[in-house]
Amino acid sequence: MSTVADKLAKKSSRKTSSKQVRLRLVYIDFWSAVKLSFLGAIAIAIVTLVSFLLIYLVVDATGLMGKADEFVAGIADGAKLSSLIGLPQVLAFGSVCAILNLIVFTVMGAVVAGIYNFAVKVTGGLLVGFTSN
Repeated sequence: MSTVADKLAKKSSRKTSSKQVRLRLVYIDFWSAVKLSFLGAIAIAIVTLVSFLLIYLVVDATGLMGKADEFVAGIADGAKLSSLIGLPQVLAFGSVCAILNLIVFTVMGAVVAGIYNFAVKVTGGLLVGFTSN
């Protein structure tokens, strides 16, 4: 099994101009992982809301909403789909999805950090190689 860290260790026996270090990652701070996953979740939530808005604007501008109204009116005796799906409803649904994703992403970050910290006791940690240029 040849890893980058092993290659760095083999190179460290030669004289080089850069210093190389091999370290083991044996602990991930729980609260740091939660904070970082929360920040990532906020970015994903913003992307979710913007994508919902853009998709709605494209569907509305291309006239697909009118075609969907005609299709639903033919099936459901004159019911209008556009009365149920408007910009406020789309943004509300997008907000609910973004909030749920924010919660799930944050919890998953905490769970992964906890699982890693427990797995380190068995595996000994992740070997990481660093070099200075």
